[in-house]
Amino acid sequence: MKTSTAQNIARLALGAFMIMAGTGHLTVKRKEFQAQVPEWVPMNKDQVVILSGIAEIALGMATLLAKKHWMQTGMALALFYVMVFPGNIAQYVNHTDAFGLDTDNKRFIRLFFQPMLIGCALWSTGALQNYIEKYKA
Repeated sequence: MKTSTAQNIARLALGAFMIMAGTGHLTVKRKEFQAQVPEWVPMNKDQVVILSGIAEIALGMATLLAKKHWMQTGMALALFYVMVFPGNIAQYVNHTDAFGLDTDNKRFIRLFFQPMLIGCALWSTGALQNYIEKYKA
């Protein structure tokens, strides 16, 4: 499916963002990302951060480069955002400071950005249009 210039710009920005975030998971932002791992996750927090960082870099690269598979990449990226959303909820519920989110109000507002990222992943890669066209009545 052909994507618009606006979609391509959003996709490129999203891919770059994912690579930067993934790099932060593996380097200077590691402790802050550990603060977002819910206590109920049955793994070492550092392992979760490292694995999610690797996934973010891979998804970011695919979002930038996998032209023939952008729709699948968009779906995978949206699913990734859904899977990490409990960490954002845990940060709010547990009043955990990280990334400048040092008040409940800031942490609450942050929760609304995850659905926006999900929508951006689906829209910018053409996955959303493909779904709509496929299931039009």
